[in-house]
Amino acid sequence: MSESKFNQPLGGNQMPRFGGPATMFRLPSSEISDDLDVGIIGIPLDIGASNRSGTRYGPRDIRAESVLVRPYGMYTKAAPFDSFQVADIGDVPINTFNLLDSIDIIESHYDAVMEKNIKPVTLGGDHTISLPILRALYKKHGKMALVHIDAHADINDNMFGEKIAHGTIFRRAIEEGLVDPHKMVQIGQRATGYSSRDFQWAIDRGVRVVQAEECWLKSLTPLMAEVRELIGTDTPTYLTFDIDGIDPAFAPGTGTPEPAGLTSPQALEIVRGMYGTNLIGADLVEVSPAYDTSGNTSLLAANIVFEMLCSLPGCVRRD
Repeated sequence: MSESKFNQPLGGNQMPRFGGPATMFRLPSSEISDDLDVGIIGIPLDIGASNRSGTRYGPRDIRAESVLVRPYGMYTKAAPFDSFQVADIGDVPINTFNLLDSIDIIESHYDAVMEKNIKPVTLGGDHTISLPILRALYKKHGKMALVHIDAHADINDNMFGEKIAHGTIFRRAIEEGLVDPHKMVQIGQRATGYSSRDFQWAIDRGVRVVQAEECWLKSLTPLMAEVRELIGTDTPTYLTFDIDGIDPAFAPGTGTPEPAGLTSPQALEIVRGMYGTNLIGADLVEVSPAYDTSGNTSLLAANIVFEMLCSLPGCVRRD
């Protein structure tokens, strides 16, 4: 057992995994506080989604499945809970009847998180949540690099006439100057579109787009070495991971599944490959638990969130 001065997950030999607190990794819950290095935050929003609803239940289900995640990375030797003071700081109280009001609520909530110098790791919720998070982080860090894993580019100009929804946010982020498109990488885009140029708007602005077909049947470790070289070690960097970037054979519990996506090992390679960048926050979005009664999608999501903690700057490696 660790003798760390930091919060530790409640272990399965101390309390059965079907008991104990319903927090992420069974960590202590906390208010937004100066004492924290990293805050795990839920945003139970799905009114920005265009297909199947249900991501409002994502944060709760990811937390439930996180009981199976242990505190050390056995391959990377990463020890996030010996490196940072981490707590579950609860959910953002969104307005479930008003998307634009929810966007403002989320941004204000993350403004308060930034005031306390807490690095946010967020459980979604549909992908709309990333835009207000980026707006809040921009006020503190300025223009960011962005690594975006997703089956979709999310660069529509509008959806049903709306400028803000889960499929428009990265066009808005580029237009608003929140992210540097020349230090932005999108990985996993695939399947069918409305035009042969569906991904082109981002490419024309300097974004590197790595379609899923370029990832088939190989390790993504070399790709992530290229991503680190592109981003550099100092640029404030945000990681946003849509679970539908992963093939529905591994992660069926999502609202807009697409065939022939990334594998679970590739997902871990991508997140582990962020280590060495100046990662200032991350999110895991679009888990819709009702479409996967096995719980495997939420379990995979919880493990990806653990790897996000392991990839934060300063995470120690144990021998």
